[in-house]
Amino acid sequence: MFISPLLLIALSSIDNARKGEARRVLETTLPKVPELPKPELPELPPLPKVELLPLPKPDFPVLPKPEVPKFPELPPFPHFPEFPKPTLPTIPTLPKDIKPPQSTTP
Repeated sequence: MFISPLLLIALSSIDNARKGEARRVLETTLPKVPELPKPELPELPPLPKVELLPLPKPDFPVLPKPEVPKFPELPPFPHFPEFPKPTLPTIPTLPKDIKPPQSTTP
């Protein structure tokens, strides 16, 4: 019980110190930086205009259509006899007049 108030006081003082430092950092002003003169670039000469020669269209040979071999027909799917659906066992229900063995009340 005695450690709890001391811890609370220590943590609150740390928090106040951080707030003070943050405020001081925000309130400080940075020194003015003199504006540097902008460099003057010489004018670039105009680029020569390039004319491209028209390209001839390539003459592709006509390829024959490939022949796909026919697959043999598959035999029909065999028919299996239908099996009867299995019946799942049911959990027997207990009559309501039977009481559990732990019960001592009549």
